Amino acid sequence: MRMYDVILKKREGGELTPEEIRFVVEGYTKGEIPDYQMSAFLMAVFFRGMTDEETGVLTQAMAHSGDMVDLSQIQGVKVDKHSTGGVGDKTTLIVAPIAAACGCRVAKMSGRGLGHTGGTVDKMESIPGMRTSLSEKEFVEIVNRTGISVTGQSGNLAPADKKIYALRDVTATVESIPLIASSIMSKKLAAGSNCILLDVKAGNGAFMKTTEDAVKLAKKMVAIGERNGRKTAALITNMDYPLGNKIGNALEVQEAVDTLRGVGPADLTEVCLALAENMLYLAQKGTPDKCRAMALTAIRSGSALERLASMVEAQGGDPEYIFHPEKFGEAPVKAEVAAREEGYLHRMDTEGIGITAMMLGAGREKKEDSIDPLAGIVLCKKNGDYVKKGETIAVLYTSDESRLKDAEEKYLNSVQIQAEKPAQEPLIYARVTKDGVEEAGA
Repeated sequence: MRMYDVILKKREGGELTPEEIRFVVEGYTKGEIPDYQMSAFLMAVFFRGMTDEETGVLTQAMAHSGDMVDLSQIQGVKVDKHSTGGVGDKTTLIVAPIAAACGCRVAKMSGRGLGHTGGTVDKMESIPGMRTSLSEKEFVEIVNRTGISVTGQSGNLAPADKKIYALRDVTATVESIPLIASSIMSKKLAAGSNCILLDVKAGNGAFMKTTEDAVKLAKKMVAIGERNGRKTAALITNMDYPLGNKIGNALEVQEAVDTLRGVGPADLTEVCLALAENMLYLAQKGTPDKCRAMALTAIRSGSALERLASMVEAQGGDPEYIFHPEKFGEAPVKAEVAAREEGYLHRMDTEGIGITAMMLGAGREKKEDSIDPLAGIVLCKKNGDYVKKGETIAVLYTSDESRLKDAEEKYLNSVQIQAEKPAQEPLIYARVTKDGVEEAGA
């Protein structure tokens, strides 16, 4: 078999055989297929697409290119959640403890942030002493003891995806639904959970800019999960503005704690309750209404907050930062951003706001960049809020005063103020299962 022939076949719109797809994945992972040929193959897929069968085989091949995590030693139903990335998205730190408090086992591998999206691992590491690199034995033991563990991804988990994604990132082939779906689901299959809930973001701060594309991606990923024996569902959630009011690592941990105490922002609370309800439903904990009631009880009783603190302590972190988040303190430099005009906050360029946080030190442009755990943004006004000229709409935090000027300008350029109040958008657009697409509220 020749890589040239596989590239040509896909370029001409042909459907690849399972043997041809496995040949490509195995050959590239081993270094037998050069970058220039893999780049040509990825571009052919970008333009010609893949059938569901091809995407499923590609996902399997990538999942089996490295370690397959064995969670059989964990008692009970294992549930996992994946977000396609956004700004202010600290839902894992809220939803995973709720699910654990309701009797599920949450064995989750999360990533670091890159660019305008934040990473759960970076947020967790803002807690002093917190370890996110665990052996598989340690990982399993913590889940059995506390019901939950969130760790960084294994160095050999789906290595094919790691190599292919790095190439996609520099060859303008990222925005391909079959390639996105196989990238995400290969890691989810390798991570070993029984149930997978996907939070697929749609909007100007998301990978998928339209709900239509988000639904297409969700359907593809749900089909892959179900075909591989995992109970899988997806929620399509709004990322046309940041989730919650805080952006940045320590800031988002604090807001997650507030939400688990029942005093978090309304939008973040509602999305987290919907995610928790669906995780519990996949784990067969009851009807959707019963699962939502269980999630609310876990918050009101304090049991979900206790689970988060137990996980933090088990992974070497100081649980006092969960019970007393004021211990994080503030970044030494802060600045209030004032509205330039009067009117309604009409549009938020969420990606631009995420980039603002990155400019302050809360994110990284390159993987080797360091993170300032106290840097970030507190939003004082969001979409639909009325503001007066000169009123504070956000507060910027950083440890480096030289970052403020450009960051403030970026933030102001990322919001629009108009005379008319904008229409209220739903937080959740739809739910996607193996049975189809159900619009929110239907």
